[in-house]
Amino acid sequence: MRRNPSSTVKEISYTMGVMKSSGTSIFLCMCTFTVIFQSITCTSVENGFIANYSNRIRYTVPKNLPLQTTLLDLSQNRISEIQMSDFRSLSKLRALILSHNLISRLDFSVFQYNKHLEHLDLSHNNLQVVSGHPLTSLRYLDLSYNDDINMTMCFESRIMLKLEYLGISARRMNKSDFCILAHLQVETLFLGLEDLSEYHPEALPVFNMTNLHIVLPHNRGFPFLLDLELNDVESLELSDIRDNQVDNLIRFLSKINKNGRLLNLTLANMHVSWRDNLDIFHSVWRSTIKYFNIYDLMLLEFSKDVFHGGETSLKALTITNVKIGTVYFDQNTVYTSFSEMKIEALTISDSGILIMLCPSKPSRFTYLCFSNNTLTDIIFRECNNLALLETLILQRNYLKDLTKVSLMTHLMKSLKYLDLSHNFLQYEVENNCGWVENMVKLNLSSNMLSESVFRCLPINIKILDLQYNHISSIPKEMIELNNLEELNLAFNKLTVLPGCGHFSNLRLLNIENNSVISQSSEFFQSCRNLQTLKGGYNPFKCSCELRHFINLEKQGSLELVDWPESYMCKYPEVLRGVPLSEFYISELLCNKPLLVTVVLIITMILLFAVLVICIRFDIPWYLKMIWQWSQVKHRIWKSKPEDMLRNVQFHAFVSYSEHDSDWVKNVLIPNLEKEDGSIQICQHERNFVAGKSIVANIMDCIEKSYKSIFVLTPNFVQSEWCHYELYFADQNLLSKDHDRLILVLLESIPTYIIPDRYHKLKALMARRTYLEWPKERSKQGLFWANLRAAIQVKIPNESEEMKVS
Repeated sequence: MRRNPSSTVKEISYTMGVMKSSGTSIFLCMCTFTVIFQSITCTSVENGFIANYSNRIRYTVPKNLPLQTTLLDLSQNRISEIQMSDFRSLSKLRALILSHNLISRLDFSVFQYNKHLEHLDLSHNNLQVVSGHPLTSLRYLDLSYNDDINMTMCFESRIMLKLEYLGISARRMNKSDFCILAHLQVETLFLGLEDLSEYHPEALPVFNMTNLHIVLPHNRGFPFLLDLELNDVESLELSDIRDNQVDNLIRFLSKINKNGRLLNLTLANMHVSWRDNLDIFHSVWRSTIKYFNIYDLMLLEFSKDVFHGGETSLKALTITNVKIGTVYFDQNTVYTSFSEMKIEALTISDSGILIMLCPSKPSRFTYLCFSNNTLTDIIFRECNNLALLETLILQRNYLKDLTKVSLMTHLMKSLKYLDLSHNFLQYEVENNCGWVENMVKLNLSSNMLSESVFRCLPINIKILDLQYNHISSIPKEMIELNNLEELNLAFNKLTVLPGCGHFSNLRLLNIENNSVISQSSEFFQSCRNLQTLKGGYNPFKCSCELRHFINLEKQGSLELVDWPESYMCKYPEVLRGVPLSEFYISELLCNKPLLVTVVLIITMILLFAVLVICIRFDIPWYLKMIWQWSQVKHRIWKSKPEDMLRNVQFHAFVSYSEHDSDWVKNVLIPNLEKEDGSIQICQHERNFVAGKSIVANIMDCIEKSYKSIFVLTPNFVQSEWCHYELYFADQNLLSKDHDRLILVLLESIPTYIIPDRYHKLKALMARRTYLEWPKERSKQGLFWANLRAAIQVKIPNESEEMKVS
């Protein structure tokens, strides 16, 4: 079996493993750089780089390689020659891959400056001459698939003490060519003999290595297997077995007796009949082999022979990728043969099997794997002979009914792990499940299950995998899973972080890649035992509800896997892409009672401050004055001037006590009557008509005045004439226009000093607003403005009255 270029990946992995085992910690840090105008990808290692020049159509080794290069891949190019100067500067080089080139000669002295070189791959070249002493540091050397190599190099054990893997190929097999293998102490030897054209039986040495892999010749006439002798070989892999090599294989296996050391046997790419296959099984059954693997099996012919194996040392049989090369296929024969095997572990995968029969007798099976086949729900129905079975893997089949699968396990008393992933399982709520009680691990990932699955689960389950399903929530009514420790709900449809009310001992919860926006209200109360949470790659809504979740990592009470790089805000839009670790919202904004309390306190403080300011600067008085002024202006605007000004000669009549005459004459009248004569005041001392009675003059002045101003003081209350004027104005004028009366409070008047008989004054002061005379000079300007606004009106003269008439 000729290996393809993909083996480079395996070689790199091997080298990385070697470096890790030698104490070098490795971390990946992808970068890109340019060397001689060619862009390559490199991986940073703690002490160097892994430089990849594979498939770059190069004819020579690149110059100016980074001095820290640890692994250099030059595979699949056209390099024909390597020189000492090519790698002289790479003192830290540990792995060199030169496979699939055109190199024809190699002298190991070119690597004399690469003291740490451990992995060297020269497979698939044109090597004809290999000379020199290989480095003592080499662990992996692959010289397979070259021309006939003349190996003049020394493979002495003291020089190749560290060599663990050697790969070689041959077209001719002579005793002189392979004598170096007789005493070679390597752990793994690969022999590629597909193109073998010349064979001498005595040339084959006795192999002493632990692992031996041989690709058999295409020339089926060489009795290679008959001459094969194993001494200390524990693991043997034979590839490309067909035709008469099948008989030789059976004869070879029959020579392996109970005293041999062979424990692992792998047969790959084998074309046999069913009868030959059974003969191989019988030979293995009688040998010391404990682990038997068959890969890429082609069954050419079928017979009705059933395998009956007795007691054996074999523990595990693995068969992968079986193809049927004939029309006739007796399923009962095949399934019976496998179901009756007296071994512990059986794996049949990628083989298209439709069913597996229940053993007719109590079976020894503890492990069964039938992955990637076409099994249906009827498998192992009512099977009571698998009482020792602990692990059953049925992934990638055609299972559909979870109830039927659960009933299948009911009689498997020892079953602990069941893998049902990548099927088509669904569960109908009305069906009753019947799981075995001892099951502790169940894999139901990649199915078609909804949240109803939580009503059909093993009661003692500890590890449950439900990723890649259609679960949108965890129902309130479900089975109590008090033993559950690990729950995987990744890649479902959850919208909130679920609580752990039904999983009291849950330690690990995985909800990655769901639609989780926030946590449920019961998460923090019910998930107190949770230690690890995988919650990344969800569309989190960064709000108050998420604040406690973010604090979990800060407090160290819960390990958030992949924090903080996979935890991002998606809502609201303004916070999209912001890491949860950088999101902050105040405790005040999220605590409504606290917020209300703070707002009330601030409001009360502001109100108190406003009250103090109002008292200090007497703002209410100013506001009252402004309000009265605006009301006066509003009434003037609404009234009809022709109705208001008929028979009016004065702007205002002033009524006051004689004791207050000084203020009226020296303050009130001078501030209202300006030099321009725009305002005219009617005063009894100045405007009463001689010869008329006082009452007539009072009535006449009130009738001819636009407004009546009453200056209220304690003296006013004691004056009989003042009360008469007020009474007359109220009875005769207010009935016509209640806004024509203006009360000016010059001094405060306690209500108790107003005699009871002057009830009219009490009523007016109780129901009307009045202007207060401010003692402060700063407030008097507003007082005069309000008073003038109240009486300001254009009074027509006699000529205008004539025109109007």
